[in-house]
Amino acid sequence: MKYRTLGKTGLNVSVVGLGGIPVQRITPEKTRELLERLVQLGVNFIDTARGYTVSEEYLGAALEGMRDKFYLATKSMSRDYEHMAADVETSLSNLRTDHIDLYQLHNIKTQADFELAFSDKGAVAALQDAVKAGKVRHIGATAHSVDALAELLRHPEIETVMFPYNIVENQGEALFAQAKLQNVGVIVMKPMAGGSIEDGTLAMRYILRNENCTVAIPGMAELAEAEENAAAAGIEGPLTEDELARIETIREQLSGNFCRRCGYCAPCTVGIDIPSCFLMEGYLKRYDLADWARTRYAAMSAKASACIGCGKCEMRCPYELPIREKLREVAAAFGE
Repeated sequence: MKYRTLGKTGLNVSVVGLGGIPVQRITPEKTRELLERLVQLGVNFIDTARGYTVSEEYLGAALEGMRDKFYLATKSMSRDYEHMAADVETSLSNLRTDHIDLYQLHNIKTQADFELAFSDKGAVAALQDAVKAGKVRHIGATAHSVDALAELLRHPEIETVMFPYNIVENQGEALFAQAKLQNVGVIVMKPMAGGSIEDGTLAMRYILRNENCTVAIPGMAELAEAEENAAAAGIEGPLTEDELARIETIREQLSGNFCRRCGYCAPCTVGIDIPSCFLMEGYLKRYDLADWARTRYAAMSAKASACIGCGKCEMRCPYELPIREKLREVAAAFGE
């Protein structure tokens, strides 16, 4: 296993970490087996979130006696002081630990998000107080749009950023280089493009060749997945001609029908969160997380079926996706 320093945190993390979303679909016992195998493979970074139902709890139980083998990261959608402080306490309890190595603002995107989160009564102030109390070691944030990522890099409080990056989503590359210059760690989410990329070894090879990326966190629930991802990290040398050709084939196959969650389609005329609709459909169909996806989708204030077909989103989409058609597919998949 290879290791890189996670920016100004100084943490020496494995280039492959565990993404905690799929932990929801297995048992605490299987989670323990997975973590034991990750230790053997040299993986020492785990990322989860308050919003991943039982993921924190399962990981907390599995970490008993192994807490010192991993750097633990989690995250919260809370933007104000009170709720973030409460989420930190919940995460500490769920994860059965006295400290969390990295606590992140989860999916920050709007100007209102930034104004509240970074205010005197915001989530960042709560995390800074948690750092002073020894409950949190470092502060990070996650985003899906380049505009939000660029804004995060203007805030010195943020020590790490998490952003989608894979064979078909490379819009963050220039900002990754800037992050490295600022000594901000880069955590790569969605390395398999939400399950759309089936060749896990190639996907990881593509990401890890970029030294501006500190750690990639593919979602893993099976031992075979852990072994494949760890093995990919050990393959030396640049991408081969065959690998480059396969990368181009994947891009051609996915480029016209793949949402990068950049958010440029917004605002929807009737208030649909278009990227989230596509994300939940992916969890429904590809991650074997149907119940969680249905619960999350049901909580959305405007469903895909609310689309009136105005087409304004398609005019704004830089990838020319057939958004209206894809929303109809989402509505059919969820039945609403």
